[in-house]
Amino acid sequence: MKTLKIIKIGGNIIDDEVALHKFLEGFAKLASPKLLVHGGGKSATKLAKEMHIDVQMNEGRRITDAKTLDIITMMYAGKINKMIVAKLQANNCNSLGFSGADGNSIVSVKRPIQEIDYGFVGDVKKVNTTILKVLLENKITPVFCAITHDENGQLLNTNADTIASELAVAFANDFKTELYYCFEKNGVLRNIQDDDSVIENITTETYQTLLNEGIIADGMLPKLNNCFYALQHQVQKVCIGQPTMLFQKNIKHTTIQQ
Repeated sequence: MKTLKIIKIGGNIIDDEVALHKFLEGFAKLASPKLLVHGGGKSATKLAKEMHIDVQMNEGRRITDAKTLDIITMMYAGKINKMIVAKLQANNCNSLGFSGADGNSIVSVKRPIQEIDYGFVGDVKKVNTTILKVLLENKITPVFCAITHDENGQLLNTNADTIASELAVAFANDFKTELYYCFEKNGVLRNIQDDDSVIENITTETYQTLLNEGIIADGMLPKLNNCFYALQHQVQKVCIGQPTMLFQKNIKHTTIQQ
């Protein structure tokens, strides 16, 4: 059984032209099969402000009204996705840009209104790998943005970490899937002010201790929830850290284990 690397890059890498160029150069050299998932960075927020559209956030999560959905679709599925695909082509990595609507690959349901109405935000319902497997078999790399659909013509804004995790789980029967969350930090940090305070291994047991101590909080919580979800569904390996962990040996990072 072949190994499939599913790699998600965070917004701070996308926002940094030099870091993005370096990452894509390295990613292009990784052996196939591989799949890339990207977030949106600050570009959607910047464009919204330029168009005088209010940016609403709740605990770091974007509230997506109809106008905001237009903005993020333009930026995520349009400019950013196609820019990444073009740069990969320039590095001899044949790739194809995807939203969840393309090939009916990721179907979501609109998040129900509870205490907060998140608007056009989608929670993943199912992943269809049929077309994606054909591409991977032919050494074509899918590049996913953080947009899905509901099979009724509605696009939905969906968390990119969740998309990466759901894709890794969906492929687990066909490949040995490995999931890598790449961002600007060296991994999960014991002290957010100290980049060298990397927690190199987190298990279900130590995770609970770190939660109780308040060391893991805020945006890292949903990321780690996605990590453990993947491991519980036959994903072979899950790591968090800088992109260099993909290309060099002995790079400090965090490995998530059951």
